[in-house]
Amino acid sequence: MTVIDTRTQTAPQRTARTRHYLMCPPQHFEVTYAINPWMNTQVPVDVERAHVQWEVLRNTYLSLGHTVELIEPMAGQPDMVFAANGGLVVGKRAYGAKFRFPERTAEGVAYGEWLSEFGIDVFQPAQINEGEGDFLALKKMILAGTGFRTSLEAHIEAANALDRPVVSLELVDPRFYHLDTAIAILDDGHGDSPAEIAYFPGAFSRHSQRTLRDLFPNAILCTEADALVLGLNSVSDGRNVVVPSAAERFSEQLRERGYNPVPVDLSEFLKSGGSVKCCTMEMHR
Repeated sequence: MTVIDTRTQTAPQRTARTRHYLMCPPQHFEVTYAINPWMNTQVPVDVERAHVQWEVLRNTYLSLGHTVELIEPMAGQPDMVFAANGGLVVGKRAYGAKFRFPERTAEGVAYGEWLSEFGIDVFQPAQINEGEGDFLALKKMILAGTGFRTSLEAHIEAANALDRPVVSLELVDPRFYHLDTAIAILDDGHGDSPAEIAYFPGAFSRHSQRTLRDLFPNAILCTEADALVLGLNSVSDGRNVVVPSAAERFSEQLRERGYNPVPVDLSEFLKSGGSVKCCTMEMHR
């Protein structure tokens, strides 16, 4: 006799943990050059709307109980609003950024100086890397992207600078030029639950897809449609996931896993290939 189990599976209870973020106001944000497939200098940015969208994001973090620090934007640095690229902070140490394109070189210096003044010991990199754009910190490891912006040598340098194991992942689709466009950290593993991520498999080489399957067998697999609105460029506190509002199916997947999606519209920043996470550097404990 076959017995069918009709019990409804309950999503796990998620616990939020207060976070410490660094953001940069979009005072000088515009698309004046093209260094990724998203950027088109012929498509104007609605500057007023971009300011409103950024303020909504900042106030969303504050309403969730998080701390938000601000860095002064520099004239002539339109991408400085993407604070995640400015470095990787773990505890009282940081691995500084060294940008691939000369248009963004000054940002690495500015973020390094701000972090130093804040009391963070900043390691000055010799290798090309773009901060949290390609380095995502978990409790037990750092996931590191390479292929477009950050060199493989930088993975070794970051591991030494922060004394953390680094897992290298190869990006192969230029639309997902940074790791934070292809992976979202949902639970960093600091509580009782294991680390959990979401990712879009098509952004990665075959061997990196296997690495992700082995490390995170229960990961959420994001659809290409949601990945193409940068749905994975999200920020989670372990329960609340601030997610681009256009990624509707991804929000459903989050609810099914017990997370609380908090949608925000950052469509103006999508014109430069950025969204929620790009605008947010986390100063990890």
